[in-house]
Order: sequence, then C-alpha cells, then structure tokens
Amino acid sequence: MKKYVLVGTGGRSTMFLDAIAGVYRNQACLAGLCDISATRMRWHMNRLVEKFGYPDVPLYAATDFDEMIRRERPDVVIVCTMDCTHHEYIVRAMELGCDVICEKPMTVDAEKAKAILDTIARTGKRLRVTFNYRYSPGVTKVRELIMSGAIGKPLMVDMCWLLDTSHGADYFRRWHREKDKSGGLLVHKSTHHFDLINWWIDSRPEQVFAWGDLKFYGRKNAESRGESYSYDRYTGLPAGEQDPFALRLDRASPAQYVDDETARLLKGLYLDAEADSGYIRDRNVFGDDISIEDSMSVLVRYNNGVNLTYSLIAYAPWEGLRVSITGTKGRIELYEKHNSHIIAGQGDAELAAMQERGQIRQLTLFPMFGLPCPVEIPEGVGGHGGGDPVLMEQIFSDNPPPDPFKRGASHLDGAASLLVGISANESIRTGMPVKCDNLLHVPLN
Repeated sequence: MKKYVLVGTGGRSTMFLDAIAGVYRNQACLAGLCDISATRMRWHMNRLVEKFGYPDVPLYAATDFDEMIRRERPDVVIVCTMDCTHHEYIVRAMELGCDVICEKPMTVDAEKAKAILDTIARTGKRLRVTFNYRYSPGVTKVRELIMSGAIGKPLMVDMCWLLDTSHGADYFRRWHREKDKSGGLLVHKSTHHFDLINWWIDSRPEQVFAWGDLKFYGRKNAESRGESYSYDRYTGLPAGEQDPFALRLDRASPAQYVDDETARLLKGLYLDAEADSGYIRDRNVFGDDISIEDSMSVLVRYNNGVNLTYSLIAYAPWEGLRVSITGTKGRIELYEKHNSHIIAGQGDAELAAMQERGQIRQLTLFPMFGLPCPVEIPEGVGGHGGGDPVLMEQIFSDNPPPDPFKRGASHLDGAASLLVGISANESIRTGMPVKCDNLLHVPLN
C-alpha cells in the first residue's frame, strides 16, 4: 500500500482526499496533511472522519514540511498549493526521496519549470501532473478519432474557450487575480487547453504570439461603464447584496451555483480560516490589484507544422468550448456547453445539480469527401465531465485498466503546456513573437 501526504488543503485537495479515504482506502494510505492553516487541515480531517470514518492523520505546518517527510516517510507527495509555490514542494519532496503528483499548472514561469526539470534529472524521481480534462469523454473521443486516422494528419487547430460570469469571475475573486501567484489565466487555466492540443496533435510548441488585456473586470473597466463598487469583498457587507457578481462565504447562493454543501466548504476552508491563513477568498471582481488578463488571443506554431488559433474569454454569458481540428482527410468539430460552478471541491450534491442544469456535447466528423457524421460521446459521471473519477483510478488503483489513449501526463507534458502559456505572457509583455526554446532551454521530447 502506497503512503501519500498532501500539501495545500484548499478546495482542489478534496478530490484527492476523498479518493484515498473512500474508493481506494485499501490501496492508498493518507499519512499526513500540511498547510499554512491549521483550521483548513482540521476541517478536512473532521470531514473525512464524518464522511468515511477515516482515522485522524498528523497535521503539519507549512514550515514543517521536511519534518513531515522524514517522520511519515511517504512514497508520494501530492502538491495542491498556490501555483507559484508548486516548484518549492516538488523540488524538496524529490530531494527527500519522494515521487510527486501535482495539480496543474506544473508551475508559473520558466525559471521555476527549469528548477523542477533539473531536479527530476538529478534525482530520478517521478512527477505526474493532473490534467483532468484529458480523461473527460468528449476530448478522449477526439484523441481516439485522430489516432484512428479519421482526419489524416492534423494541420490546423482552432479553439475558443468561454468562461462565464460565475466561473470566470471566480478567478478574479481569488489569489489567481495576481499574476505573480498564478501566471495569469494563460498559465493557470489555459494550461488545460494547451495540454489537450499538445496531446491531440502529439507535438510541442515552437513559436507563440499573443494579445491579452483586462477589458471587463477591475475598477477602471467598471467605472468606464458608469458602475461603482465601493467594497473590497462581498461577505458580510450589505452594500453588495444586489451585486450579481457577489460570492458570500457564509451561505448558499443559487446565483453563483453555491449549494448548501459548497457553502459549508467555502465557510470551513476559507471564511473560518482567514485568521490563520490571511487569505480573503471573496474579493470584489471590480476592485483594484488585478494584474491578470480576462481577454486573450494566441497564435501557436508547432514543431510538426500545425498552427493553432486560440482565444479565452472570462466574462461570457455561457460557458464551454468550440474546437476544430482540420487534417489531410477531414475535420473534427467539438462543441460543449458546460454547467457553471464555483471551484470549491465539488461535492456530490453540487455535481448532481450541475447534471440537472443541462450540458450540451456535440462531436461531428467531417470526412474530406463524404457526409458529416455525428459521433457519440459516452456519458461520464463526476467532475470535469466524468474525467476526475477516471483520473483518480489511474493514480490510486493498484491495477488501473490499460489506457490506450496515454492520458497520464508527465513532467514533460506539464512543461510543454506551461511553455505555451509563459511564451504567450512574454509575447503580451513585449508585443513580439516568442521562440519557445529561448524561454526553456530543455528538450521536451
């Protein structure tokens, strides 16, 4: 039985903790939690005891990470901390003899990525980056069609990803709104999307050009529309009661897709933990100190000659994606309309409600000389369109089923998806195209 410890006990950690304490408790053992907030760690332990009858595990302050590794002797460290600190825990865990599972993105810039890659080369330890979207039924089906030769050799990719005014706005309430912490949405969010494209076309990025702006969120944009918001956060402030963007950490909010279970999580992990974490989870999306973009356009040329056009909007009326891949023998078009949500470690009640709100998934194959053919997408259950449970099985099961689609993402995949995002950030900064090899001087093949 493998022993795991987890560092960073925010909402994203719930997926891993529930898998270990629940379905895979006879194959995986949770040996410790580590965080800056004792309140958050105790909340998780109380929940695991109540929901699964799981025994208490030792809790360690972030400053005692090394002590946790030495005392608990885990096989694997799961890293779910703030993006800009991923490299610290990955590097140190490997130096202390552990393999690592890391939430996406692998890290936020080239210097930190190189530190991770150098450590892997030096220690021989393994890093797995959890790209959940690879496991969702629709995008897996796209991979299957390309592998089968249905469109021949891919030549052009076009992807438009829309985040709505609940999910998209949530990045502007959290620490993600500060670019030095998240790398911006082109790193934190788009790393999912760039990874899918890299995986679909089986190539690495060569050159990137991008535009990006803060066009909708932030105080100046609100004032230019004649809007004024005097509060810095939402919870407990009557002035924000009628604000449709308001997220309150102390109660359910149908307008923000926060049910009772999610409300309990938001209160326990964030509101109640403010005293020892110093983290405010519900900042005003039309406030100051936002340094990320909400509107982005990216052009990418790949090593195998494929061209990508990509856009991301974080304030759309609906959420989902449109992607097309055109090759020498035809074209695939995937359209998905997703249910919105607040990222807080989706519980069973929230997932059930999301299913009821009506998703749309359409996949069509257009042969070069033939009639369009709709392609059935299998139904999935769970987060990320059903991808999360499949990913957890691949990670924690002693005998996971064979994966012909090679969805497991290595450190090289993590670095390749990151490379598109950091190159795009550099292009936005300079106004010039960026050769990817000039940022990360490490082969990714």
